[in-house]
Amino acid sequence: MPSLNQIESGAATADITPSRSSFLYGYPHVDRQSTSTHDPLLASALYLSDGVTRTLFIANDIIFIPKTLADRARSRIQEATGVPAENVMITATHTHSGPVTTKMLSNEADPVVPDPDPGYLRLLEDGIVASAERACATARPAKVGLAIADGSGLGGNRHDPDGVCDPQVPVLAIKAIHDDSYIGLMVVCSMHPTVLHEDSTVVSGDFPGLARRHLQKYAVGQDCPVIYHMGAAGNQSPRHVTRSNTLEEAQRLGDVLGGSIAYVLPTIQYQERAELRCLHTTLGLPLRQFPPVAQADAERDKAKHRFEYLRETDAPKAEVRSAECDWFGASETATLSRAAQSGTLAEAASACMPAQVQVIRIGPWSFVGWPGEVFVEFALEVKERFPDSFVITLANGELEGYLVTQEAVDGKTYESGNAVFKSPDSGQLLVDATFELMSRGD
Repeated sequence: MPSLNQIESGAATADITPSRSSFLYGYPHVDRQSTSTHDPLLASALYLSDGVTRTLFIANDIIFIPKTLADRARSRIQEATGVPAENVMITATHTHSGPVTTKMLSNEADPVVPDPDPGYLRLLEDGIVASAERACATARPAKVGLAIADGSGLGGNRHDPDGVCDPQVPVLAIKAIHDDSYIGLMVVCSMHPTVLHEDSTVVSGDFPGLARRHLQKYAVGQDCPVIYHMGAAGNQSPRHVTRSNTLEEAQRLGDVLGGSIAYVLPTIQYQERAELRCLHTTLGLPLRQFPPVAQADAERDKAKHRFEYLRETDAPKAEVRSAECDWFGASETATLSRAAQSGTLAEAASACMPAQVQVIRIGPWSFVGWPGEVFVEFALEVKERFPDSFVITLANGELEGYLVTQEAVDGKTYESGNAVFKSPDSGQLLVDATFELMSRGD
């Protein structure tokens, strides 16, 4: 077996905070214009090389990364750094307290949501590229190690607090050989960052951004970039553990996550040599079949009636919120049914295709990149077969909605109403493509 090469690594950030007041995107039918910035939005990049293979992970404190923007940024990064575009993974943390970055077809009937600001999209793209260039430029001999933190205090399955979830938080730590300082920290957490709700008007990374602040203050140093990715969190939410939807509560959960990560850092065993491998494939996803417009409108009205009834009868807060989201989903199904009838649905879906599945292997650990918001069950299927693999979602693009399970389709949940691509078929196609790549990489 050939000897392994010394790992080199660099990490860096670029500020992608909007320079002026922006519409905060993530909750329908609410005009949320930012009034201040609580914590900065960052593009955070981690570069790794084994002397043969070079790769970059770039996480962005934003709700979505459009596929077209990700494709342009990856091409620019290849030109500027020499890292192959297919070896670059660009993700969104999915904060709901940042600017609009995509024009979602399901929001077409929502008069409140504006189109993305072209000026901000340029700032975002430039920030992604700048963080990558700086990370490559700061590369030095490094050692890497991984531990699993406990994220169970952050929430769980948003439809059932006892439902399927994945509280494991993989933490990849990278240190410099010469002085043992932290170069970067990469985290994957399968939880929606939605502590802050419609009444918040501050720009914020929500609890992931505040976990980063906790780690930099207490564990890794202010100069250590924290690269945070959202795992498979399509049906994962802090809804059942939050005490309020305030900045104080976002800070509490940020401290919970940051503290859990800091707790496992001393247990990490590092290795200076490891093989990197980058694998990828593309595939098409089938479109969902939509109900006739009249039927979709009736389902929307039924969901709205149930939400209003629960609200007026003082039902439990979490139950009311779930019913409200189900109404949002039914409303979006009605919008999408009209789009399917007019033909605009196919056009919007084609902009998301082909979907890319990406596997970046660092020694024994594999980080799997999937586009879109995906239910956790699909990622757990991958982890069951390949235990040292960790699924990252919203990677290199979005899918105009969710990929859900058959149970969610049957239950007509919010996420199934918001979906453009057929479920559970599309999620299973991602799983199958991942299995093929992982088997090829063995």
